[in-house]
Amino acid sequence: MEENTKIAIFRGKGIRKTIYKNEWWFVVNDIIEALTDSRDPAQYFKRLKSRDTELRKLMSKGGVQFVPPLMLEIRTPGGKQKAYCWNTEGIFRLIQSIPSPKAEPFKRWLAKVGYERIQEIEDPELATKRTRVLYKAKGYPGDWIEKRMRGIVIREELTDEWQKRGAKAKKDYKILTAEISKAAFGVTPSQYKRLKGLKRENLRDHMDDFELIFTMLGERATTEIHRVEDSKGVPKLKKDARAGGDIAGGARKKLEKRLKRSIVSRKNFLPQSKKLIGG
Repeated sequence: MEENTKIAIFRGKGIRKTIYKNEWWFVVNDIIEALTDSRDPAQYFKRLKSRDTELRKLMSKGGVQFVPPLMLEIRTPGGKQKAYCWNTEGIFRLIQSIPSPKAEPFKRWLAKVGYERIQEIEDPELATKRTRVLYKAKGYPGDWIEKRMRGIVIREELTDEWQKRGAKAKKDYKILTAEISKAAFGVTPSQYKRLKGLKRENLRDHMDDFELIFTMLGERATTEIHRVEDSKGVPKLKKDARAGGDIAGGARKKLEKRLKRSIVSRKNFLPQSKKLIGG
């Protein structure tokens, strides 16, 4: 999400936000004021918690994989100040408790998303179709979309192997992915994003054909090495990841030598004007 991005229903309202632990956190009082036009959002929030006991519990203790709101430092024109903030999931839960006509469109949207998610669980092909539609709406051509979709499948196969073979924590996946990327492109994903001038956007959504192809080659080679060698444990998986990335890196260097240019590009696949949605 870009710095100037607002949740659609809040356009026209100044919703302050900050990044905390690599995700957006929104000022609770700003959300309440935008949806209720309350002159005293803090008092409104107090009454809201008294009516919704489950919301009050989540606010004070959180829940299973549900983070409670926090006091965070917010940048304002007058300087930094502390404000009560909640992440996107928390804000969605808050909106569900607000009895305001302005909140109704968002509640219906949440219900629609939930229904679609259930449909996708029952029929996974629906998720693939919706992803294709989203990419097309963003302006991507059909041949790029097919490569991107194939890359998603290859990535899922790889992460399934990692999970079965001992990589459980999110940081393990990050380390293994970085090993493949370093060997394939000479840079980690975070370095690659900086090279392309990206912040929170999805790196692969801004790769060109060759970048996607060599990413797929590195990950598919790594998956096959895991299977053939029946690899177990993060240290061995890391070694395999480096080997799979080396295969893609070797092919990339041969192509670069023939083309007399670098495959690792600072450019983003879509022009800035066509980037409708970050990430």
